[in-house]
Parts: sequence; C-alpha cells; structure tokens
Amino acid sequence: MRKIEMVDLKSQYQKIKPAIDIGIQEVIDNASFIAGKPVQDFAIELAAYAGVKNVIPCANGTDALQIAMMALDLQPGDEVITPSYTYFATVEVIALLKCVPVFVDVNPETFTIDAAEIEKAISSKTKVIVPVHLYGQAADMEPILALALKHNIAVVEDNAQAIGGDYIFKSGKSMKNGSMALISTTSFFPSKNLGCYGDGGAIFTNDDQLALKLKMIANHGQRVKYYHDLIGCNSRLDTIQASILRVKLQHLDEYCLARRVAADYYDKAFANHPKIKTPVRASYANHVYHQYTIILSDDVNRQALIDYLQQKEIPTMLYYPLACHKQKAFEKGARIVGNLKNTEWLSPRVLSLPIHTEMDEEQLNHITSSVLEFVK
Repeated sequence: MRKIEMVDLKSQYQKIKPAIDIGIQEVIDNASFIAGKPVQDFAIELAAYAGVKNVIPCANGTDALQIAMMALDLQPGDEVITPSYTYFATVEVIALLKCVPVFVDVNPETFTIDAAEIEKAISSKTKVIVPVHLYGQAADMEPILALALKHNIAVVEDNAQAIGGDYIFKSGKSMKNGSMALISTTSFFPSKNLGCYGDGGAIFTNDDQLALKLKMIANHGQRVKYYHDLIGCNSRLDTIQASILRVKLQHLDEYCLARRVAADYYDKAFANHPKIKTPVRASYANHVYHQYTIILSDDVNRQALIDYLQQKEIPTMLYYPLACHKQKAFEKGARIVGNLKNTEWLSPRVLSLPIHTEMDEEQLNHITSSVLEFVK
C-alpha cells in the first residue's frame, strides 16, 4: 500500500508532470518571473471558470482578504462579523486594519456561519460580513446576502477552502463559490483543491471600478508605475505559480470529483455509526471536501484515536483545536455575540481524516477499518 498522506501532492504532480514542467520551463526561458503573461492568462481563465468579471491574483489568501477589506475603506473601530470557527487569518486581517472582529456562532451541521446569528450581531458599526466556506462546504449565502442588502453591509466571501463548489439558490439558480459577494477571496496554498507549488491567492469581483482599486492596492497603490494614488501593499502571484495554476485549473472539476468519491467511501463505511457523525452535505451546496471532518461522540477519546491511527501510519489533523475567540491574540479588541455554544462544542470533537485526489480503495479501507477498530 502506498504511504497515506493528508494530501498527496507528489502523486498528483506525476499525472500532470509534462504540462507543469513545460510551463515552468517557458517562464524560465522567458525570464518573466514577475507579472509575466501566464499571470494575466490565469486571471482570465479563472474568471471564466468562476463566472465573475474580474480576478486579481495576489501573493496568498491572507493578502487577498486584507486587500479586499482595504478596498472597502474601513475605519478603525468599524465592525466585521465573522465566525469564530475558522482559520486565524480570516480574523487576523480585521485586527490588522484596526477594526473589530465580531464573532458569531456556526451551524453545527455544516460548520459554517449561521445567518440568524449574524442578524443578532448587526450594529450601527457593522460594515462587513465575512462568511467562510469551510472544509469545502459553502456557507448558506442566500439569507446572508439578503441580510447584507437589507442593512447595506458589504459581504466578503472567504472561499479559501471551497473553490470549485457550487451554491444553489432556492430559485434553482447555481453559482460558483466565490462569485456571489461584492468581493470574494481564495488561497492557492499547495494543499487546497486548486493549489500551487508555493503561496498564492486571488480576489474576485463583478464590480469593474472596485477591481481597479483592488489591483492598485495589491500593487503599491499605483495604476501607472511610480505614480501612487493609494496606500497599498506588494502582493503578487509570481509567474511560475500562475503557470502551474493554469495547468491545474483544467483539472479542478476532476479533482473535486475525486474528493467526493473518497468522501462517499468514508460516508458508507461510517454510515449510522452511533459514535461517528459524518459531514453533512447541505442541500444548497455541492460539497468539494477540502477536508473530510467527522464529529466524534463524547465517549470517544480523540487523542487516543489520533495516537492509534498514527501507529497505523494514518495521519490526521485538527481543524481547529482552539476557536478564534479563545485565542490569546483576541483577549481584547473583539466582540462576541451569544455564547458560541456550537463553536465550543465542535472544537474538541472534530477530527479530519486524509482526503485528496489520489486516494485509492486500499488506502480508504485501511483508514476506515482502523477508525472502526478503535471506535467500537
């Protein structure tokens, strides 16, 4: 049996090696390492895939979020509503801009922000809502967008973990994750469903004027070289990474399908087990399984299970062991709405199992049988 990885990037690379190697070599031959043509080509191709007018590539997903919020002209003390159950970067950029993170609870079934909790958190200082599409599952965007419209609040989609997925409105209309909000962001960290071989990110918007501003902020606030109209930053997707992403974008749908096939195997193996709750597939979304995250019952010793699986050479991960509102960095300067009971209930009970595009039945059988041996 092949070694089990949380994400097997080596095996994935072997399948697309000729195209990747040609693309990288062309960049080296042209010496177009910064802002080369593959960057512009990738932006156009990704925009077409996502169904948006503008894609602005940048250096990483955290920068994408920060640039998005900078473009909204937030002022110190402005409030940004976000789930506490998310990766730290979502909230970090709010604090960096001297704004106030407002933490709300998530739906325990989907792991994503609860629109009802958002409504409770809205104040006169609320300027932005940041729904996070977590583990490959989209947040329920329709009620969130309706709330934002009602209260004249901007929405920034954090789509770092769910690119390639679809959201289905009650009307039956379908849109790609990352195409619904005023601004959306994503990450191309190597382990992502669409990942490069280093760091990378992108910002999406259908607003042409806002797109121009986002581009300027990502490029030192300049539209014309050496003429700076805004205070910006230096955040570029380098040409080699863009070349890699152009190849991998062509395979994104098959990558998402491969993850769903692995998730199907897990679901079937753990079906109706009283101590294991498998990920819910929300009726409004097409899950892309960036992570396969189970919830363990209270009588399962999670750390002992992790140790047992490690002995069986099966890696696991905890996303996330300590919610953002519990982090030392946010002891001050944040606002908590409600008791976040779902967030605090999930954190000590979740466990993510390996899932990626190259999993085979032998690996999946070894993982599931090992989990079931322990969780009797």
